[in-house]
Amino acid sequence: MNQVIEKALSEEARAEQNFEIGDTVRVHYRIVESGKERIQAYEGLVIAINNKSYGKSFTVRRISYDVGVERVFPLHSPKIARIELIRKGKVRRAKLYYVREKSGKAGRIKEKKGGQAIVSRERKAHDEKLKASQLKAKEDAAAASNAEANQEQPA
Repeated sequence: MNQVIEKALSEEARAEQNFEIGDTVRVHYRIVESGKERIQAYEGLVIAINNKSYGKSFTVRRISYDVGVERVFPLHSPKIARIELIRKGKVRRAKLYYVREKSGKAGRIKEKKGGQAIVSRERKAHDEKLKASQLKAKEDAAAASNAEANQEQPA
């Protein structure tokens, strides 16, 4: 039974994981309030990634008004609009639970050398992808309006 589910899920498009433990990410999450949908950003440090194929989830920790807040996001959730990489962190652990006890400067993670280049490459790729999708949408709209205009004119 589990193999059937795995096979069905493998055919769907997979979300790319462009981050690792210790990276600072901004998760754009879709929220539905009173029938309206909006996107809310949640920025913080990735302290854990739990790997189970399509059950893969990651934990993001941030400090909000001097209180540590952790949130677990499923990686392949349709509610996640996008995951934006902010900083690449240099860590030597698989789980960063020790950061919970640290406060202030002690709780910071050093930035990986060459991390800025990786982040800018990610942003550039995302911007190009966004421009391509907007261009395609414009072309589709133009083609649809041309088709309507051709139908309205009698021959």
